[in-house]
Parts: sequence; C-alpha cells; structure tokens
Amino acid sequence: MKSNSYFQGKEPGHFEFQEILYEKRDWVATVTFNRPQVYNAYSTLTLRELSAAFEDASWDDSVAVLVLTGAGSKAFCTGGDVAEYYDRYTRRPHDYWKWMGEFVRCLDLLRNLGKPAIARLNGVVAGGGNEFNLACDLAVAAEHVEILQVGPKVGSVPCGGATQWLPITIGDRRAREMLFLCDRVKADQALQWGLVNRVVPAAELDSCVAEMASKLVERFPECLRYTKQQCNFWKDLSWHSTIGHGRDWLALHYTSQEPYEGMQAFVQKRPTRYREMRETAAQGGAPEFLWGPWTQTCGQCKAEGIPQDFRFCGCCGASLAE
Repeated sequence: MKSNSYFQGKEPGHFEFQEILYEKRDWVATVTFNRPQVYNAYSTLTLRELSAAFEDASWDDSVAVLVLTGAGSKAFCTGGDVAEYYDRYTRRPHDYWKWMGEFVRCLDLLRNLGKPAIARLNGVVAGGGNEFNLACDLAVAAEHVEILQVGPKVGSVPCGGATQWLPITIGDRRAREMLFLCDRVKADQALQWGLVNRVVPAAELDSCVAEMASKLVERFPECLRYTKQQCNFWKDLSWHSTIGHGRDWLALHYTSQEPYEGMQAFVQKRPTRYREMRETAAQGGAPEFLWGPWTQTCGQCKAEGIPQDFRFCGCCGASLAE
C-alpha cells in the first residue's frame, strides 16, 4: 500500500553520500562516519550528510532504531576535523558561528529523532565524537575503546554537548576530570562510570548491538518516543541554556591565539606552546594576540592597528622604531 504521507523515508542510495554510509535493514538504520583516513573526524560536509540521514530515519516508519558508528576498527569518531578548523576558521572566525549552526542542528536532529539511537563504539571516541556518543540514548563499546575530551588541548572548549551532558551522565567530578585533564578513559572505566551501557570483545560488538536493537523493535514506538522525550529533559535544559552562548563565544575565540597555536601545533605535529603563553601573560604581555595588541601607527604611511611587536610596517616597510 502506497503511503500518502508527506514525511517518508527514501532509499539510502538516493542521497549519494560521500562521507558517511547509510543503510536501512530489518527496522534498523545504520549511519557510519566514513572518513577512516582521518580517524572519522567530521567535516562540514559530514555534518550536513549526517543531518540528512537523521532526518530521513526520523521520518521513515520502517525504521525503529538508529545505530551510529564509525568505519574501520580504530575510531568511532574523533570530533571535528582540526585541519579544516585551522585552514578555515582561524582565518575567518565569523564563519565558525555558521559552522556551529550546522553542528547544533545535527545534534538536535539526533537527540530529537523520536526513536532510540545506539552508539556502536568501535574505536577511539574523542572530542565531538563523544558528544555524538552522549547524544545517543545507549552505547555499546568494544573492549579496546578509549574515550576522551580534547578541547582545552587544541584551543577550544567542548561546549557542544560535553560540558552540558557529561556532568549529568557520569557526575560532576568525573566530568571535570575528563574535561580539564583530557585523559583517556578506557572502556571498562567508562562502563563503571555509566558513560556506556555494555563493553564486549570487538568480535561480539555487532551481535550485542543487534540484540539491543531487536529488543527495542519489540516495544511500542509512541511509548518509546515519549519516554525518550522525557529522559531528554535535563539534556535539553542544559543544552538550550548554554549552546547559543557557547556558539557565540567559540566564534569570537577563534580571533585569539589559543586556537591558532593549538590547531597549528596539531597540524604540524609539534609540541604545543602552553607554558610560553602563560609566561607571556605572567610577564605582563598579551598572549591573546600572536604579535601583541594592535597599538602601533606607522609614522611614514600612517597605517594603523599594527601589532605591538612588529618592528617594521607591513604596508610600506618603514621602521616602527623611529
């Protein structure tokens, strides 16, 4: 019988996704981060494709459960593509505000799917990858999985879900430990803390996820939908109270030296100069600026806003010491 609904799912091949895999079978939609060459870090395109898949799965009445996972065995998802951040958003910080809108929409679609979502954790879960994990309802991890937050190490703040949801998931002290120290949490510790529901050998990961999904299929869909909505209360409250502010702050923060230094160090695979920046501040300097605040004016060409540490004018080349 042909449905007359305006809200119908499409065949996965219809979308021609480039950076995710999408499959629907036996009441289960499986969405896979498919960028193993960068440990399944997501780009802007990835987020847009994820949003399209989440919306389709939400609308498709032949989908009862969504499973979110990563390609390969090394990584579930390692967050945003730092190389893309460095290349684009340290150069055009106001565009990060636009990017954050894509990210927020993607997580909102996942959290408000109207159906249970299971995170199938097949490898390292880092940064925004853990925020996707937290946005799911249930999580099954392979024994070799490690979970960590990395924001303060790379010049960012994990306020796209982690600062909001970790405290209510694993407790305030444990959340601060993950968020501040950025240490790796092994699978067995994640289970003890309540960050995942099951830990199994990698060979048993699919069967465990399938068993959990099968149980969910044997529950009433409207009852599940509203149970999910009720369980989302504290997540929604903390999210909507902070995410707009976080979006604006992160966009403004991209004009400072911290994201530039953190992401440049990541891309160049070199040690990050944390202590040097602290020493600059301790000595009365301004570590927020790469070359000092914009205080100088060229006596020759009258160019203004030249960084304090510049010895020569960038416009005419005149010495600024005169």
